[in-house]
Amino acid sequence: MTAPLSLHPGGSLYERIGPQALSALVTRFYGHVAAHPDLAPIFPADLTETAEKQLAFLTGFLGGPPLYHERYGHPRLRARHLPFAITPARARAWLACMNTALRETPDIGEAEAHELYAALSRVAVHMVNTPEP
Repeated sequence: MTAPLSLHPGGSLYERIGPQALSALVTRFYGHVAAHPDLAPIFPADLTETAEKQLAFLTGFLGGPPLYHERYGHPRLRARHLPFAITPARARAWLACMNTALRETPDIGEAEAHELYAALSRVAVHMVNTPEP
């Protein structure tokens, strides 16, 4: 899954957000994930490597350097997440954590936050692999 083509005059979403704000977003996001009762059980206790991979993925996904591809190969997002029960409720929880982190990251403008959230909403739906119990 790749980011949608953007013909925005300000450049790619990565260029408009910037690497520092994207890094801050990922840090805030995983703070929320670690505290979420539906998400914490499917993530490792130490989220350092997970956050590094997420930052590398988002960098390329948003039009920046292909860091994830260079370090780990093709993301194969759905295949890599199949070992984890990703229900619709967990996808919504993941998006809620991202939405909160976006609102808490002052260096990400409202238009960019909306665009990123919309793109990640499509990814979250794609990742669902388990029905609700």
